Amino acid sequence: MNTPTTQTLLSRRSFVKAAGAGALAFPTLIPSRVLGDTAPSKQITLGFIGVGGQGVNVNLNGFLPEKDCRVVMVCDAHMGKARQAQQIVNERYGNTDCQAVQDFREVLADPAIDAVVISTPDHWHVTMSLMAMRAGKHVFCEKPTHSIHEGRILTDAFTKSDRVFQAGIEDRSAVHFHKMVEWVKNGAIGELQRVEVSMPGGMYYKMQDPKPVPEDLDWNLWQGPAAYREFFPARINPGGWRQHSLYAKGAIIDMGTHLVDTAQLGVNDPDVCPVEVTGTGEIPEGMLTDVPVSYDLNYRYGNGVEMHVFNGSTKGWDPQACVLEFHGSKGWIKRVGWGGKIEASERDILRKKYTPEQNKHWTRPPREQRDFLDGIQTGKRTTYPPIDLHHMSTTLHMGVISIELGRTLNWDPQSEAFLGDDEANAKRSLPPARDWESAS
Repeated sequence: MNTPTTQTLLSRRSFVKAAGAGALAFPTLIPSRVLGDTAPSKQITLGFIGVGGQGVNVNLNGFLPEKDCRVVMVCDAHMGKARQAQQIVNERYGNTDCQAVQDFREVLADPAIDAVVISTPDHWHVTMSLMAMRAGKHVFCEKPTHSIHEGRILTDAFTKSDRVFQAGIEDRSAVHFHKMVEWVKNGAIGELQRVEVSMPGGMYYKMQDPKPVPEDLDWNLWQGPAAYREFFPARINPGGWRQHSLYAKGAIIDMGTHLVDTAQLGVNDPDVCPVEVTGTGEIPEGMLTDVPVSYDLNYRYGNGVEMHVFNGSTKGWDPQACVLEFHGSKGWIKRVGWGGKIEASERDILRKKYTPEQNKHWTRPPREQRDFLDGIQTGKRTTYPPIDLHHMSTTLHMGVISIELGRTLNWDPQSEAFLGDDEANAKRSLPPARDWESAS
């Protein structure tokens, strides 16, 4: 099979251009005119790549209040979005110092930038993270990986590097999810037996006739390593690209990175990932949507715990369809709805507290943006390093592949391969990347 290597995921010319940034090991010293009141030696300079809804509403707004960082450049293949983000940054700082660019390689090539915040569609996550790392940048990147194998490449690359990586997921710092895992790990419901995870289903997007590319969009850069396709608006709609396998893998991967991650933390298997999955679901044909829109996945972990993941709604995003339940030998705990309260089989379960010496779960960390900055400043492990992103994404990709092939799959967590199934193993990797740089 065609298995991509690290080199196929990286851009050679970008690294030549950015070679001077490779020696950066600490936050850059830049003029106080740009940094404001915080001492230059304490401030981390940030470049943002992808400033759509998640990039602005969550990440830009999450980093701007932090005193020990400074946003100095924003980038988007939609130049109009980059300019809008630039305005937000300049208004926040009360100056006009933030730069807006369309080509993310300009961000990587700037030696004044210590770290990048990547909020692009999924197909760019790993490629861009590796390019940024090789350019000497610390990396904060949205979830998930786009394939199993590229998650392993990401993990190995950062393990050998002194760069800090944080995946952009908030759940491990959310108090309700943290407390659920804490109670499960500490035996409040007895021995964990199974986990039920309900999530929203996918959305149907039809193919459309090609349209002229908007003047402010670099369509080649937006597509990047994905196969080239003609432009039409649904392709770049956040709902649309999430339902197209060229750019993402649908609702299972999108919502699973939240609820299934918390579930997997509670399962607490030494090998992390399941050893078996059986999946059924619907994958539309002849549409832009070509990933599962409905799904029913049954996982089994090596420690015997079972996990059931299914779509509790058929109308796309539905907060009430988000349900997480842990069932143990002595009771259960669950949370119904994206903003719902935690319920339990007995109220006393929710009253249990543990001293730091007793607790079998880690201390609740700060939000992912703050945690990333702390990791750069102190060198501590981030809440969501590459290996954790890889393990979580692997579990979810296993489910998608099982639906695609229509059969039970057995997984070896040590070799990271499906047992006796060449067709499934071929699906661990993406097709060879398109030469998007030559098309620039």
